[in-house]
Amino acid sequence: MEDKKIENVNFIQNPLVDGEYEYCTFLNCDFSNADLSGIVFMECEFDECNLSMAKLVKTTLRDIRFKNCKMIGMHFENCNEFGLAVSFDNCNLSDSSFYKTVIKKTNFRNSKLYEVDFSLCDLTGSVFDNCDFEKAVFADTILEKADFSTSFNYSIDPELNRIKKARFSLVGIDGLLDKYDIIIK
Repeated sequence: MEDKKIENVNFIQNPLVDGEYEYCTFLNCDFSNADLSGIVFMECEFDECNLSMAKLVKTTLRDIRFKNCKMIGMHFENCNEFGLAVSFDNCNLSDSSFYKTVIKKTNFRNSKLYEVDFSLCDLTGSVFDNCDFEKAVFADTILEKADFSTSFNYSIDPELNRIKKARFSLVGIDGLLDKYDIIIK
């Protein structure tokens, strides 16, 4: 399917047809718990959609924009890794996982990233604009040249992650030093 606008569809009751979707816009659709395995999405936009717990086994996500979406508990590590490119604007990605994914230069804006697993992820050059990282996990994560300067509630151990040339605000510096249990004023 190419260049279609799909609105107000419940894909739990009417499963999405397997295939390729290019330049499509999904508006106010419910994909929660849907099986999107093997489906190819290229240059699509998801706006006001609920994708929580959707299955992404070998799902292709190339140049995909998610705006105002609820995306709780998604496992992006199960996606087709070839060409994986996504952006998030005003999304709730809580309890999701990017374990071992390579998503360089990814934009996360105004998003809730509670308890998201970024372990072994390559986020080189990514921008996190006004994102909340409460209890998010960073372990052996590549964060070189990433921008956290407007984000908050992160806890990133510089000894366990690669943060060369990453940007942080002075206000958020405690998120880099919290393991030392020191008081910063």
